[in-house]
Amino acid sequence: MDFELKILGSASATPFMDRHHTAQVLTVGNTHYLIDCGEDTQRRLMEQKIRHQRIHTIFISHLHGDHFFGLFGLLGTMHLNGRTEPLQLFGPAGLDEVLSTQFRHSSTHLNFELEFTAVDTTQHALVFEDKYLTVHTLPMRHRIPCCGYLFREKPKRRRLLPDLLPAGLTPAQLTALTLGEDVLDENGEVLVTNAAVTAEPKRARSYAYCSDTLYTESLAELVRDVDLLYHEATFMDDMRERAHTTHHSTARQAGLLARRAEVHRLLIGHFSSRYRDLQPLLAEAKTMFEWTELAIEGLTIHLAE
Repeated sequence: MDFELKILGSASATPFMDRHHTAQVLTVGNTHYLIDCGEDTQRRLMEQKIRHQRIHTIFISHLHGDHFFGLFGLLGTMHLNGRTEPLQLFGPAGLDEVLSTQFRHSSTHLNFELEFTAVDTTQHALVFEDKYLTVHTLPMRHRIPCCGYLFREKPKRRRLLPDLLPAGLTPAQLTALTLGEDVLDENGEVLVTNAAVTAEPKRARSYAYCSDTLYTESLAELVRDVDLLYHEATFMDDMRERAHTTHHSTARQAGLLARRAEVHRLLIGHFSSRYRDLQPLLAEAKTMFEWTELAIEGLTIHLAE
């Protein structure tokens, strides 16, 4: 089953050249999860051939425009294209008020139900769960309420080894084996040992999205050992005072957090428009954590099982 991340936008406050405002799509199986929705996101979805009707859940980190100004337009397009399926939306308190004002003054009435859940940006808490994933908030330290999101694939069942399975097992018995149970006969005696006919389940994957934030060492424990960490890197470290003033992080700090959290891979993004060339940011992050990549728009990262 697919578990992949696609970068739609990686610019910070102002777009620059081929860098658009923040937006990402995490795809698990056939389901898309949209993470932030900066200006021009719906066009970026079209360019990347991602059908917005397959987006069932949207996660907004905070209410700075470069992270959500594309949301109203995307919802309007979904409406005009005849969407009727409910859409779940998670974000800080106040997002519902902003959207309601836009809907009211534009006389927009959605054909579908928009189910908004306000998240507590100060807590690490479970906010969403479906058959594929659990999603927890990650507290960020920004100028306004802001959170990241931690996506963890649910544990998988053990794998049946067809060549070793005895004939005649019922569907219920096969299911029991995938759940790690032995199959018993009518007398309660072991008929088939689970360990003899199944293999270990495939690995559950994880992705952590750390939006705009001051460097926060305590995040390391919350994202420890994730397969992929995205962390903002708005500035280089020679501008760390500017980063601190604006409640952002540097490329070096992003690499340092990745190293302390012992993650497998790091993506850096949310680049300031002052940087035409992003290679120096990449080099700086790599001084702290070698397995770092730039969140270049159009990049797709597939996490293997």
